[in-house]
Amino acid sequence: MADRRTQLVSRVRDTLADALGAARTRLFAAQADLTAGRERLARVRRAAAEVPARVGAERDRRLAEIDDRHAARIAELARRATDAARREAPGAASEEWPRWEATPAGRGEAPGPLRVGALAIAGAEPVPALVPLLDAGHVELAGSDRGGCDAVVSALLLRSLGRAEPGGVRLVGYDPEHLGGGLAGFAPLGTAGLLTFVGPGGLGRLLDDLVEQIRRINETVLAGEHGSLRDLAADTGRRPEPWRVAVLLGGDELSRHERGQLDRIVRTGAACGVHLVARGVRLPDDPTVTRVVADPDGVRVAGVPVRLDPPPPAALVTRTCRDVAARVNAGPPPAPFTDLLPPPERMWREDSATGLTAPIGEGAHGRQVLLTLGDYPPHALIGGPSGTGKTNLIFAWIGSLAARYSPAELEFYLLDFKEGVSFARFAQGRRDPSWLPHMRLVGINVNTDREFGLALLRFLAEELRRRADAAKKHEVTKLAELRAVDPTGRWPRIVAVVDEFQMLLAGRDVVAREAADLLEDLARRGRSQGIHLVLASQDVRGIEALWGRPALVAQFTLRIALPKALRILAERNDAAQSLPRWHAVVNAESGLPEGNEVARIPSASDWETWSGLQHRLWRMRPQDAAPARLFDGDAIPRLADAPDFRALRPDEGTTRGPVALLGEIIDVQARSAALRLPRAPGRNLAVLGTRVDEACAVLDAAARSLARQHRPGTARFSIACLDPDADPVARALYEDLADDAAWYDEETVPELMAETADGLAAAADPHYLLLFAVDAASGALAARAGGRTGLERLRRILHDGPERRTHVLAWWRGVARMRADLGGPAARTDQIGAWVALDTHGGELGSLHPGTGGPDWYPRPWRGLFFDRAVHRTGQVIIPYGPSR
Repeated sequence: MADRRTQLVSRVRDTLADALGAARTRLFAAQADLTAGRERLARVRRAAAEVPARVGAERDRRLAEIDDRHAARIAELARRATDAARREAPGAASEEWPRWEATPAGRGEAPGPLRVGALAIAGAEPVPALVPLLDAGHVELAGSDRGGCDAVVSALLLRSLGRAEPGGVRLVGYDPEHLGGGLAGFAPLGTAGLLTFVGPGGLGRLLDDLVEQIRRINETVLAGEHGSLRDLAADTGRRPEPWRVAVLLGGDELSRHERGQLDRIVRTGAACGVHLVARGVRLPDDPTVTRVVADPDGVRVAGVPVRLDPPPPAALVTRTCRDVAARVNAGPPPAPFTDLLPPPERMWREDSATGLTAPIGEGAHGRQVLLTLGDYPPHALIGGPSGTGKTNLIFAWIGSLAARYSPAELEFYLLDFKEGVSFARFAQGRRDPSWLPHMRLVGINVNTDREFGLALLRFLAEELRRRADAAKKHEVTKLAELRAVDPTGRWPRIVAVVDEFQMLLAGRDVVAREAADLLEDLARRGRSQGIHLVLASQDVRGIEALWGRPALVAQFTLRIALPKALRILAERNDAAQSLPRWHAVVNAESGLPEGNEVARIPSASDWETWSGLQHRLWRMRPQDAAPARLFDGDAIPRLADAPDFRALRPDEGTTRGPVALLGEIIDVQARSAALRLPRAPGRNLAVLGTRVDEACAVLDAAARSLARQHRPGTARFSIACLDPDADPVARALYEDLADDAAWYDEETVPELMAETADGLAAAADPHYLLLFAVDAASGALAARAGGRTGLERLRRILHDGPERRTHVLAWWRGVARMRADLGGPAARTDQIGAWVALDTHGGELGSLHPGTGGPDWYPRPWRGLFFDRAVHRTGQVIIPYGPSR
């Protein structure tokens, strides 16, 4: 029982101890919560006390951020507005005066508005204040600040001049109050006719004239095709009319008529480039009118406050006006060559069956002036003093035609008798591998080679006969009809251009007479077969070959007269005398005054201008197109480049005999002068003259061309060099012929004669004796050996050798020396069947030439007269080939 009580007491005590511990734990927890709560309360009270300050700071931060964004946006908008204003009014339209200079707008480009001041924007760059004027509207100035108004007028006029090409803006001043003093700075423009003044009481006449200009431009220039000159310039790239700016500086009250005319100008003037800048004259309300009000307390442009720019410095105004006037007085610049060209997609689209038509330049009212070659007019005559642009005009015409007609429709043949190489760019060259695909022949530096001009005329005459025969075969008369019945034939129109053609007809010799006859025949009959002549000259006076040939000149009904040209137009037609530079009178009525049409010729002759078109057309060329034949009278041809030399093959001449090439014939096809050496009497060659280089060149070319026709070991070449000056050429020939050649000099040449003469009967292989300066060995050959002299043996070789395939190709330094070696003045020269005369006059060749008096031959450097008795009736001018090494 006692134990049970003890256990119960112990249990109660334990329970009470647990309860006490739990109570203490909860007490401690409650005290901790109380402390935390008090701390939170304190923090809340502190935070509540800080809220107004933090909210205020955040508000201030956000407001500052908004202000910064707003300022940045304003600055960005101002920058964009400034950039837009500079794009809209570039260069002279808005540049500040310290850096200002004239910057004309490009062709077809609108000049844009003009700066008069700036819009002041706080915290941002000032934005240019622009006023529309040229092609856009009119400006009225009002207000009591006269200086501000004058600054605006000066700025508008100077900036207008700077945005236009010289002469593109014409000013008319009406200043009855100060009698022109308000525009005194622009007075230098008057020397070029770009500034005129209307006196007091002349306002009505001024307005009437402006209205008449507007009417004329609408009727004849715009002609319903364009809404304004600005649209016309944008579409065509050309502006045919200047801007006309009338500056009205006060005056009396306008009459009813004047007010009506002013209203018409305001409504219709901007489209026609007629503009008003008025101060003291009220302009009617119209969207094209910009009003500028200048008062002492500020300036407003179209109602917007503006800070005006200072007026342009007087020195800048005067200098600019003088420069513009000087450039206008010097004449207008040429138009761009691209004005003559069709769009790329339209190139080579024209058909030449009925004729050739292409623009040559810009005429009145900006319309193109067209040149036509066909049945009428068939041929053209171009005239103008040196430096007036004949070559440039020819380039422009060729380019305009070549861009429209393909090589299948048109071919060119060009000949330039004046010294120069400007036409060489049409052919393939070292600097530029391209060529004009239409070009078939280019002859340059031919002032001393009239034979080449004659060769061209002969070639054209032969082509005329070929076409006439084809037309007769098909029973037609004209090229257009021939092309219709023979569509597979190739019948392009041919344009032959001869610059300084009077050189071809100068004198009274055989060349001039035949050339005049051929020209007359081609001019008369060429029109029907599509062969057209274009002759250019500085002046047609003094062309002796044309005297008594009015029928020839009458065929050239298309006349083109450059500034100061004489005798190209009709006798009483002096229109060319007052032409400015880069202009020409085009007349398709044989020069009669009623046929005059003035054209502004573009610049087409500089290398880069022409090169762009030529490269484009060259890339369009047919696959089988070949470069034009280029004949340069100052160039020496090379044997290795000769087509006839490259065509030679071994054993090809065994039937008719081998061919010795002596030089290049002065003709269209670049053929070689060929001497055929069959087994026939007299087939020997004599080269006559004292020019060592030329004589050596003829013999060298002959030997090399002969060697090319024989296989190694099948022909003999005996080379005798008897002049030390000829040794380098002869020695090089000997080395190149190698085992087929034998060398002889003055001491051994008698052995050559003896060996050759004695062996003629047994000769089997061809044997060629190449004797350089053979007359120098006359002494050695005069000695007797074996009963005969060397000269006697030479004569026997000349007489009997060709029939036994032994030929002599010898150089004598004069006709008399050759005759002495052949037996004296009375000796026959039949054994010399062919000769080449170098610096030997025609009178000395009488005994070698058929007829009396000798050939019509006047020696000139690096030219020879070739005559083959078996082929020629008259001599043939050749150019010796240059050194082979």
